Amino acid sequence: MKRAFAALMFVALLFLAAPRPALAQTAGSIVETFQGTRTVRVLSLAWTSSSGGAVSGIPTRGKPSGELLRVSFIPGTGAVQPSSGYGVTLLDEDGIDVLEGKGADLSNAAATSITPLIGDGTTTNRLVEIDGALTLTVSGAGSATQGTVKLYFR
Repeated sequence: MKRAFAALMFVALLFLAAPRPALAQTAGSIVETFQGTRTVRVLSLAWTSSSGGAVSGIPTRGKPSGELLRVSFIPGTGAVQPSSGYGVTLLDEDGIDVLEGKGADLSNAAATSITPLIGDGTTTNRLVEIDGALTLTVSGAGSATQGTVKLYFR
């Protein structure tokens, strides 16, 4: 019994001493809200950019799963209004932008809504499937600006 305990402690010490990969650098902040009691669920990501004008490296706490029906981009107003033409990507756990590039060059004055589709653009389009944590990246927004990204999925 003592040998088994000693062996277990040795393995535990090896695990604790093993090098760990560095965590990704983060910028800005996100407040996550989830509405999941309806047929269409909504994940709302309210973001605030860093002094460098970005939000990055912050994965969602929840792991939304389903078909992405629509995504809305709602810019802040007044003193927290982002710069015109700011961009948003939403990366899945494989590093693929589930917005299919449609989060580029966004308006800072009006809300924008898109439906990301996968396909050839004419005959084989289908909704993007999501299943797991997503990482929001905002670029070119300006210092300490705000906005909200809402994902509608089922």
